[in-house]
Amino acid sequence: MPLHIATHDGSFHADDVTAYALIRAYVDPEATVTRRRDEARLAMADIVVDVGGIFDPSRGRFDHHQVSYEGPLSSAGMVLDWLEDEGHVRAVLATRLREALVDYVDAVDNGREKPTYGKPCITSIVGIISEQATSFALFDPLYVRASDVVLDVIRGLEAGLAKEEAAEAIVHAAMDEAVASGRNVILLDDHASWKKPYFARDGATHPTDFVLFPGERDVRVVAIPPTIGSFGQKTSFPEAWAGLTDDALSDVIGVPGAVFCHKNRFIAVFKTREVAEAAMRSVGLWMRG
Repeated sequence: MPLHIATHDGSFHADDVTAYALIRAYVDPEATVTRRRDEARLAMADIVVDVGGIFDPSRGRFDHHQVSYEGPLSSAGMVLDWLEDEGHVRAVLATRLREALVDYVDAVDNGREKPTYGKPCITSIVGIISEQATSFALFDPLYVRASDVVLDVIRGLEAGLAKEEAAEAIVHAAMDEAVASGRNVILLDDHASWKKPYFARDGATHPTDFVLFPGERDVRVVAIPPTIGSFGQKTSFPEAWAGLTDDALSDVIGVPGAVFCHKNRFIAVFKTREVAEAAMRSVGLWMRG
């Protein structure tokens, strides 16, 4: 029998929606939800979130509104802590979910942060979905729809972490190989989530400036930023390449087979690895020194 979740009725917010989505993601994908404040209904539920005046994970009760609770969490953070404590979520994944989603949801719901109007975030997106209700009866189906959106975000964060973990050994080996070869370019045989593994291995001071990897029908070279969150580049592609495509770019480089260079000079695309290497060599960017 599916788990039965209860929460409050009426308009909904990102914390209770996220709490429900986390339960669906890591405990029971078929979990149902009842949205009522009726105490008899709440008592019958397996898990109660954001209503009921009780915080007791051992009983599946996750409310933060009562005076007796003085912590920083909303129902979302409470549920995530419980999922980690019970072994439903690995510690490294729980950390990723907190950093990328749940801590912000907690902070907004408890008034420590305020979303910026006109800049969509998960809290405002959930609120916008709630605004579609033109009657109380419409809140319930919209709640489930909002939970589906947040569930996709959770699954995406989990998938991203899995890709980074799978890429770690590959990226670190490629970093070592580039150093041993005296090359300024890291070579990856497949596309990988390289940024976090790269910077976790002291990438900011690593003696490489570019990463090469295959695209669907081409080869791409990306300029490495100086830090993981930066929009800059350690070294940019030549200014003469900026914004050019196909023959115009090939003519400037002097090598046929160039496809594209972004006007901000952080990515260049070539038909083959050999073309990419020849282009990079032509401007002294392939090898160090």
